[in-house]
Amino acid sequence: MKNILTIDLEEWFHANYHEDVFDPHKTYEVRIVQNTKRLLTLFAEHKAKATFFVLGYVAEKHPQLIRDIFAAGHEIASHGYAHQLIYQQSPSEFKEDVSRAKQCVEDILGEQVKGYRAPSWSITSKSLWAWEILQELGFVYDASVFPIETYLYGLPSSPRFSHHPTFNGETLNLLEVPSSTIRVFKKNIPFAGGFYFRALPYPVIAQCIKTVNKEGQPAIVYLHPREIDPEQPRLDLNLKESLIHYYGIGGCEQKLIRVLKKFKFTSIEECFKL
Repeated sequence: MKNILTIDLEEWFHANYHEDVFDPHKTYEVRIVQNTKRLLTLFAEHKAKATFFVLGYVAEKHPQLIRDIFAAGHEIASHGYAHQLIYQQSPSEFKEDVSRAKQCVEDILGEQVKGYRAPSWSITSKSLWAWEILQELGFVYDASVFPIETYLYGLPSSPRFSHHPTFNGETLNLLEVPSSTIRVFKKNIPFAGGFYFRALPYPVIAQCIKTVNKEGQPAIVYLHPREIDPEQPRLDLNLKESLIHYYGIGGCEQKLIRVLKKFKFTSIEECFKL
């Protein structure tokens, strides 16, 4: 079975732990190009395809990088424009942000953008209205739901696997593709990306992927380019935030390589034939 590989294409400073973590009007060191090219090399070596959820901010500054990713056979999807939490936006603000990002990428590639993922998994019980807007804007699928609960994100009532969500009593055409979890003592346990991928040992991650596959489902692995970059600058975060953001970065690339060697990966578009 092929699993799903996804990359949130954003810079090292894009984070949402609290307001003003980064200033969208400030100039920061560029790390995304070199990190993404490293990922593309790894994916080519292991014949893996991925979905890249591209931040509009990044696409505007690095259009050739987007073309290079697409030319390598990967899917390009949207991560919004400014990396703002949906539940801190009004519906009109959200629509403007996502429309701008979608149009930017489509202008670069001349291809339809089918998928969307919210910054920091921010489709929660407070922002389910975002599904209708995404469908209205022509998105085919959303991958913004994490069926767990944390202080920053989560929708624990969500089904664990792909489904068409219901909003205001109506089942939408939009396909929801939640992040992967396994069930332990009637709770959803994350394992496949970000902090969870960096913190858990490889054998645990591999076993979790196999467990999801035994349920007849693809596991969804997600990472950010910064997570293979131990030399990146550091944000001003408190201890808890710093732990979440940076723990395990030194060993993340080698762990990713082991996962790529063990499992086969494709994009969301290809997996679901969208």
